[in-house]
Amino acid sequence: MEKREHYILDLALNLTSATGTPDRYDRLLNTFIKVLGCDAACLFLKQGETLLPISSYGLSSEVLYRTFPLAEHPRLQAIVQHREPFVFPHDSKLQDPFDGLVASDRSASLDVHSCLGCSLIVEGEVMGILTADALKPHHFDHVDQELLAMISALAGATLRTSLLIDQLERNMADQSSLTRSLLQETGSQRDVNLIATSASMERVREAIETVGPSDLSILITGETGTGKEVVARQLYLKSPRKNKPLIYVNCAALPESIAESELFGHKKGAFTGATHDRIGKFELAEDGTIFLDEIGELPLSIQPKLLRVLQEGEIQRVGSDSMKHVNIRVLAATNRDLGKEIAEGRFRADLYHRLNAYPIKLPPLREREGDVIILASHFCDLLHRKLGTPPVRLDESVKAVLLRAYWPGNVRELKNVLSRSILNASRKRSPAKVLLLTAADIEPLVSPDAAAWPSVDRQPLKTEARSLKDATREFQSSLIVEMLHRHGNNWAQAAKALGLHRSNLHHLAKRMGLL
Repeated sequence: MEKREHYILDLALNLTSATGTPDRYDRLLNTFIKVLGCDAACLFLKQGETLLPISSYGLSSEVLYRTFPLAEHPRLQAIVQHREPFVFPHDSKLQDPFDGLVASDRSASLDVHSCLGCSLIVEGEVMGILTADALKPHHFDHVDQELLAMISALAGATLRTSLLIDQLERNMADQSSLTRSLLQETGSQRDVNLIATSASMERVREAIETVGPSDLSILITGETGTGKEVVARQLYLKSPRKNKPLIYVNCAALPESIAESELFGHKKGAFTGATHDRIGKFELAEDGTIFLDEIGELPLSIQPKLLRVLQEGEIQRVGSDSMKHVNIRVLAATNRDLGKEIAEGRFRADLYHRLNAYPIKLPPLREREGDVIILASHFCDLLHRKLGTPPVRLDESVKAVLLRAYWPGNVRELKNVLSRSILNASRKRSPAKVLLLTAADIEPLVSPDAAAWPSVDRQPLKTEARSLKDATREFQSSLIVEMLHRHGNNWAQAAKALGLHRSNLHHLAKRMGLL
């Protein structure tokens, strides 16, 4: 059998294969690679004016966590517009989207010298594209154009079939409901996904898949910045209520004086300034979902009313004599230890148990092995557009710094550090096609490993003090030293035991002369 027939048969078999969607994409790309013998290749799905990579070969793994708007990538735009297999001149001035991302080029400095692309068209519509890159000039000059055209046609059919199967399996709903999303942002489907590959986050995904379709109340716990809002949004999208409102409430931002009115509404004349009837957040969420963020901050006086909503599905507007029934699902999140809050009388035990029908605990970033780099790549992709910089790449030395850091602020801190690093680096350097972040850009901004924090020697408490202020300071100093000693000079664990943020404990110890 000639090679041409062999490749076409390979694609035809792939088209009828019963394998899963990711395997189908990989097999499609492998056939393309066999034909061209290239250094790198990528299969893209077209969504609007953006290309999403769904399978790659010979490229950095971070590519699959990036998005490629056509307006920002003229080569990809040219491939879509040509609608036929197209080989770029080896001296083309158009920037290649994979400069610095070819796996064999660890310096992130070599240019891609030869580039080819094929549009995948079904019934006149561009479903996606295939790209191939080579570091050697003129590599694609003598490629079989007729064979490429046939492969492109079959590949387009394969892609469309895979998408239809995937859509049927997932039973995706109309994405217009995302306009009422938790973060009140619009974006691609990828924006609402958890960017993670670690085992600990896989367990979170499994929990979302399990409890998302139910109507159970869910309590999401985890340190600040771990992504509790994103998990809430995922739960909402898995729910039968996903086409109904999702109402976000930040309990920490509710002053006690107006909290009841904000949540449950009020009648005209109920209090000074109540000039008209007002609907509350729970009524706004009718038939949908309400997300109570920072639930541990909810005033104690409001907690019995929330308990009634959970138990009876009833609310009462301020100033009203009647009850109103509401049909809603409640999601809640906190970074507090609610068990401790209950013990100290700041949170009701019965409310806790009602909210905690199905708990989901998010791991801190330092325990999500392998996620730091893909998250960093994802944020670099988003931030370079937001900040107006060239595409951002991570030097190998940067990756070592990111993996070594402690990240007390978790995913939010990682994004903030990258924002500052990208801005600083773009200001210091002359314009270039790619902005390469190095360890020197990142290292001064990250929190070191807990083991690198200074230790404090244990000292006896002085029993005499000249004033109450001195006595209080002495007691605080002694307690800090004792906790550090008890936890082997681990500042993170000592801070947790004292109910403080680790950085606040460090600053306090500095003021007291312990460091």
